[in-house]
Amino acid sequence: MKSFVHRGQITKVVFGSGTRSRVPAEADALGCRRVLILCTPGHVSRAAEMSELLGGAAAGTFPEAAAHTPVEVTERAVAYARAVGADSVLAMGGGSTVGLGKAIALRTGLPQLALPTTYAGSEMTPILGETEGGRKTTRRLPEVQLRTVVYDVDLTLSLPTTVSVVSGINAMAHAVESLYAQDQDPVAFLMAGEALDALTRALPVVAQRPDDAEARADALYGAWLAGTCLGTVGMALHHKVCHVLGGAFGLPHAETHAVVLPHVVAYNGPAAPEAMARIAQALPGTDAATGLFDFAGRLGAPTALRDLGMPESGVAQAAELVAQDAYWNPRPVDPGAVRALLTRAWAGEGPVTSSGSELSRVGSFIEHSTTTGVHHA
Repeated sequence: MKSFVHRGQITKVVFGSGTRSRVPAEADALGCRRVLILCTPGHVSRAAEMSELLGGAAAGTFPEAAAHTPVEVTERAVAYARAVGADSVLAMGGGSTVGLGKAIALRTGLPQLALPTTYAGSEMTPILGETEGGRKTTRRLPEVQLRTVVYDVDLTLSLPTTVSVVSGINAMAHAVESLYAQDQDPVAFLMAGEALDALTRALPVVAQRPDDAEARADALYGAWLAGTCLGTVGMALHHKVCHVLGGAFGLPHAETHAVVLPHVVAYNGPAAPEAMARIAQALPGTDAATGLFDFAGRLGAPTALRDLGMPESGVAQAAELVAQDAYWNPRPVDPGAVRALLTRAWAGEGPVTSSGSELSRVGSFIEHSTTTGVHHA
C-alpha cells in the first residue's frame, strides 16, 4: 500500500497564444495598481511593450536581473521598488528574472506575476536560490510562490534554438528528479512522465523548426509540468551539483543542467529502477543515462563542463561542496563518487552506470593521480 503527501499548487496558470494581453486584467484581479516590471538587459524592449500595455498600472522597469540571483542585484531592485511605490512585481523572462522576483517578494511581501519566455519552470516553484560571496544557497519558501503565471507560446517563438535546447533539457532535469524525489507522490510521477514525453517529442522539432508553434506549445507545456513537479516534491543530487557549479564557478544555469544530468542519472540509476524505466520509456536506449546523453548530443547541447568555463582544478572543490549539506538523494552522496562523475562531465565523456563502491574507487584513483602527477582522461 502506498502512503504519500501531495502538495497542491496555489498559482493560477493562464496558457495559450497571445495571452500576454491578459496580464493587465490578471494584475487587476490581484488588486495590483503599481506593477514593477523585471527583466534582463536583453529584454528591455519587450518590457517596454508590457509597460505600454499596463498603462498607468506600470510603476517602472528594473532591467538588471542576472543569473543565479546575486544578492547585491536584489538589494538594488528592492530599493528601486520602494522608490517607485511598487505594490507588485511582474517577471518577464527566464529563471534569472523569476528568481529576482522571488527574492524581492521575500524581502517585501509583494505579490508576483510572471510572463515566462524560456522553459526554466522556476515560476511554478516555491524555491529560491541566491548567490552571495561565490556560494549559492537554495531554500523552499512558501512566501515566494507566484500568484499568477501567464504562459504565452508566442513569446517563445523568438527564443534562439541553442537557448531553447538547453532550457528544455533544464526542464527535463526537473522532471527526472521528480521521479525519484524523497517526497515523490503518484501525481508528481505522472506529471513528470508526461513532461518528459512532451519535451522529448517537442525539442527535436524546435531545434529543426524553431518557428513551429505546435512544437513550441508542446515544449512550454512540458516545461510547465516539469516546474510544477519540482514545486511539489524535493530536489536531489543533480540540483545540488548544478547549484554548486553555478554559485562557485559562475557556470550558465541551463547549460550546466544539460551537461550534468546524464551523469547523475547514471549514478542514481541502481537506486531508482522505477524512475529509470520511466525515463527510458521517453528516451529508448541502452539505459536512461545514455538515452539522455545521446539526446542532448543530437540536439547540439553542450556535453562538457570545460566548454562552459569550468576549470579542471575546480572539480575537487566542487565535489566537496556538493557533499557538504547534501540534498537528500536516493543513493548516498560520496565525495569520491561525485568527483568521479564530475571528472567525466568536465571532459565530456559519456555517463557510466556503476555501483557506489566502483565510483568511489575511481574517485580515489583520480585523487591519487592528481597528487602523483599521473595523467588521467
